[in-house]
Amino acid sequence: MKRSFFTAAGLVLSAFAVYSADIYVSPEGNDLNSGDKGEPKATLGSALRQAREMRRQALPGVASGVTIHMAPGNYSVYEPVFVRPEDSGSPESPTVITSDGGVAWLNGGVAVDGWKRQGKLLVADAPSFNGRPLDFRQLYVNGKKAVRARDVQDFEKMHRIIGNDPVNEILWVPAEAVKAIRKSPYAEMVLHEMWCVANLRIKSIEMHGDSAAVRFHNPESRIQFEHPWPRPMVTDNGHNSAFYLTNAKELLDTPGEWYHDIDTRKVYYYPYPGETVTDAVVPAVETLVNVEGTLDRPVENVKFENIGFEYTTWMRPSVMGHVPLQAGMYMTDGYKISPKMERYQNHKLDNQGWLGRPAAAVNVSGAKDIDFIGCRFKHLGSSGLDYEWGTEGGLVKGCLFRDIAGSGIVAGSFSPASLETHLPYDPSDGREVCSGLVISNNLITDVSNEDWGTLGIAAGYVKDIDIEHNEINDVSYSGISLGWGWTRTVNCMRNNRVHANLIHHYARHMYDVAGVYTLGSQPHSWVTENCVRDIYVPGYAHDPDHWFYLYTDEGSSFITVKDNWTEGEKYLKNANGPGNVWENNGPNVDPKIKENAGLTKEYQYLKTL
Repeated sequence: MKRSFFTAAGLVLSAFAVYSADIYVSPEGNDLNSGDKGEPKATLGSALRQAREMRRQALPGVASGVTIHMAPGNYSVYEPVFVRPEDSGSPESPTVITSDGGVAWLNGGVAVDGWKRQGKLLVADAPSFNGRPLDFRQLYVNGKKAVRARDVQDFEKMHRIIGNDPVNEILWVPAEAVKAIRKSPYAEMVLHEMWCVANLRIKSIEMHGDSAAVRFHNPESRIQFEHPWPRPMVTDNGHNSAFYLTNAKELLDTPGEWYHDIDTRKVYYYPYPGETVTDAVVPAVETLVNVEGTLDRPVENVKFENIGFEYTTWMRPSVMGHVPLQAGMYMTDGYKISPKMERYQNHKLDNQGWLGRPAAAVNVSGAKDIDFIGCRFKHLGSSGLDYEWGTEGGLVKGCLFRDIAGSGIVAGSFSPASLETHLPYDPSDGREVCSGLVISNNLITDVSNEDWGTLGIAAGYVKDIDIEHNEINDVSYSGISLGWGWTRTVNCMRNNRVHANLIHHYARHMYDVAGVYTLGSQPHSWVTENCVRDIYVPGYAHDPDHWFYLYTDEGSSFITVKDNWTEGEKYLKNANGPGNVWENNGPNVDPKIKENAGLTKEYQYLKTL
């Protein structure tokens, strides 16, 4: 026994015999290796553990920081990499996770192989993941997102609802729209609702002549028909809510579409003429990296440089539906109230709601000075990067966000799960609030491409945030949303700045929209020198005129909106509070402001990636 003890001790000492502050990782490495340059580790998790032990033992060389060098390539992730307080560095000796000579990709995807021809379609066995059958909502073929089988390719041709019956929880639609999927067991309806889309799993379809009654599964049916805002619209002007249908094999009729038969575990893909599938990937992991500490023991001074994050999913819509209130934040409960609630210095409230938060590829909470420099976020099934709660400082700079189903960047609370969302959030412990975050010189493009009510940058209850010199384009809703709560009451938000951003080609699918949009009281906050141009014109928007370049919405207070270049002077100030200043906005602003907005010269290369 004594001999075995010394042998084990020797092995432990050998494992941490690297006294250098550098640890190396490679896709061809082995986690039993020393982590030296010639003997790299295989995973980031193993390297973090070694760095943690080096710091704990105060080994020589760590005083100036620990750098984890990840060789370029793909690193499969089967669970979130957990960065915890023990992984913290200091301002003088940070923990740096970097890639030299190329991008190191943390990859949450699984390959789909063995495609065989079946008529016009290709079919393959759906993969397993971690020993279990895998369900998924995205398929990427030859590096490009394929279209989940749906009834229309051109969204301008979407059908519109006929009626809304909240008492019986029925949407009435044209019979022609749904006749092909009457027997499809897992079909979904994606319903356009003013500034959000709802994902509703179809439970039953009853045909009544030229119309059909569509019912949905719970919990989304209850929430969908109880909540008043945003609601499905039935109007006199022909702008009833539009919808499309998806996730039915009967809809698989166009090249580029796919369908997963969860019962038979088969994947079907309709290839383009002459297309050969050389690479097919489905996402299996919702979160790739979770940086999480506590208020009293945060994760501190960790930097990610030149790291890629790709192929994530978010499966809640498949099992519980998705009924958002705004900015992709889904309702766990929401209903109309009578009599209306009295709110001091605010208008009476006619509804209540409680919210949940979509998953993110990278989540940061209970942390201080967590940076992402030159990183890549792409092919993601929900949010990209989320500074969720209890964060101080942090820098997001020179990053690319592309092909993301939800928001590119999310920051701050959007009301805690137990707090009714119209009540002001002002915690007694100010450390809960996301503060001091800088988001600068990032290219955010083709985001919100599935959950149309999400954004380029969504900032909720934040303070001292600085959003500057970003370029945001090809988004389904607003470019930047700042604030939350629909209240004039002073709360934790203050000292926020949205400066010199370029926002163009926005509102691809949703209106009640703006390039820069604000909510709630935010003393000493500024929206300055931004450039907003080139709004989309979707024909299925409920109110074709309800779009804006700049929009201070309900409760917005103490915000200065100044020197913004916009194509016209189409702005909205809706139910604002006191203290707002609007000065010198529009097409006659100094042209230099337009020229200087967006990525600065040294970050223009992001457009070539």
